[in-house]
Amino acid sequence: MPERKKILAVDDDKFIVMVIRVNLEFEGYEVVEAYDGVQALEMIESENPDLVVLDIMMPEMNGWDVLSRIRENPKTEDLPVIMLTALAQDRDIEEATLRGADVYLTKPFEPEELILTVKRMLAMSDDQLILEEE
Repeated sequence: MPERKKILAVDDDKFIVMVIRVNLEFEGYEVVEAYDGVQALEMIESENPDLVVLDIMMPEMNGWDVLSRIRENPKTEDLPVIMLTALAQDRDIEEATLRGADVYLTKPFEPEELILTVKRMLAMSDDQLILEEE
């Protein structure tokens, strides 16, 4: 049986984190949680997630800065990151792309869309690992 993939859900809204957790756990994923940017970076270091679902507007450190730190760190630069945020302006989407977000989803969101996106991102990540091993 393959190892369960671990997802880090990061949002200062505990209800959003719970919705993410419940839906992804139902699909068989392990979900760990963080409620601000500093905690997110600590969880990335300690939990080594396979993917991060990241809000932008959070206390302590915003999602933009978390994403930049992820991309600057050689150990996490390839970690898949899905931005999940209420910010829906074109400039926000452009900023996410420039900082290295893999996918940009806006709130309110459909849990099914998030699940499909997570599955797709993890499948792409697994394919990359296979190619690197060959």
